[in-house]
Amino acid sequence: MTVNTDRYPLWESLVQPSRYGRPEVHGIACEGNRVHFADGTSALDVMSGLWNANLGYGNKAVTEAITDCLNTASYLPLFRGGHRLAEQAARAVLDVSGPDHFGRVLFSTSGGAANDVMMKLVRHYQALRGEENRDVVVGLKNSWHGLTYGSFALTGQPLGQDVYRVDRSKVRHVSHEDVTELVELLDREGDKIAAVILEPVLGTGAHPVSDELLGAIEDLRARYGFLVIADEVATGFGRTGSYFASQNWPFKPDVMITSKGLTNGTCAASAIVVSHDVCEMFERTDAVLFHGETQAGSPTSCAAIIATIAEMERLDAVALAQKLTQKLDALLEEISSHPLVVETRGLGCFRGIQLSVPSDALTAAARRHGLIVQPGTDFIMLVPSLTYSDEEFEELANGLRAALDEI
Repeated sequence: MTVNTDRYPLWESLVQPSRYGRPEVHGIACEGNRVHFADGTSALDVMSGLWNANLGYGNKAVTEAITDCLNTASYLPLFRGGHRLAEQAARAVLDVSGPDHFGRVLFSTSGGAANDVMMKLVRHYQALRGEENRDVVVGLKNSWHGLTYGSFALTGQPLGQDVYRVDRSKVRHVSHEDVTELVELLDREGDKIAAVILEPVLGTGAHPVSDELLGAIEDLRARYGFLVIADEVATGFGRTGSYFASQNWPFKPDVMITSKGLTNGTCAASAIVVSHDVCEMFERTDAVLFHGETQAGSPTSCAAIIATIAEMERLDAVALAQKLTQKLDALLEEISSHPLVVETRGLGCFRGIQLSVPSDALTAAARRHGLIVQPGTDFIMLVPSLTYSDEEFEELANGLRAALDEI
């Protein structure tokens, strides 16, 4: 076989090799809410990066905090110890999560990795209770929890898990639309269920979890003894109009996962926020959770977390999200009568537009009109940063209208 020494060097994610290196999607710079590409074009980002730059690109307070940290504590681990910045970052996360209910933060490096940690945590918790056989984790159909090995099993979409021999024997999926499938599952396997994990808004398609399901969870948890996990990787940090979407639930989750907005997209970081009750179980038995990651809770990521939370407060970013939500409500109500629009859905600044045609054409048209939107199969998603100016929102609205009309 002849070796191709001129092969494009980067393995791009979720792209066929024949499409690697396209200049129109090869980013070279970003600032504010705009991205510049290798083909000389620029576009308004309606994806907040990958839903993680909630405050826009290049926030100076965050970048300065990271820079200062590199000069004073470039690396300190959390293996068999801690460090000052990690403790401060954990306290900051607890303060915005609700310190009356949550007691401790475990740092990881991505939303997918955090879901892997969560599944170890809930199974270990149940074992400490003397329930070693309670090891099944329940997610939602069409959910998205990541592509690491464990989170890939938990993700409720068919994405080739069989090809990768992903073990899903200890995972179940139920509908987000009502409580019927969960009740039926609990009737069959209630004594095996370690935890039920809920995305407040499903990561693919922006489907909110139904009020019926949320309204039934607390009684079911009390009856069957499972933990409830809020996967707020995408919905946290103001994305849905409150700091965390689960703060509006009629019950409190036992564990909450957050990641994307945690460092405003600057560092690989996630946080598993654990309730006092779960912490108490590990303390009572003095049990060690066997998990650790080299870069989890690194000083730079912790400095970014502290600065991002401070910037959220300085900018009153949750209030900004609520104002932007009102504008999105009006825009989506307007375009809902368009011939190509079947449905609009979602919460806050995390929205989906269901189409009567495949999404590729609209995604391309939106780019021609200066917008970066996220495609699905037959839907697109609008996930703008919380810091959009009035002018940028008008640019979004006009570009979306023009793209719909074009196709």
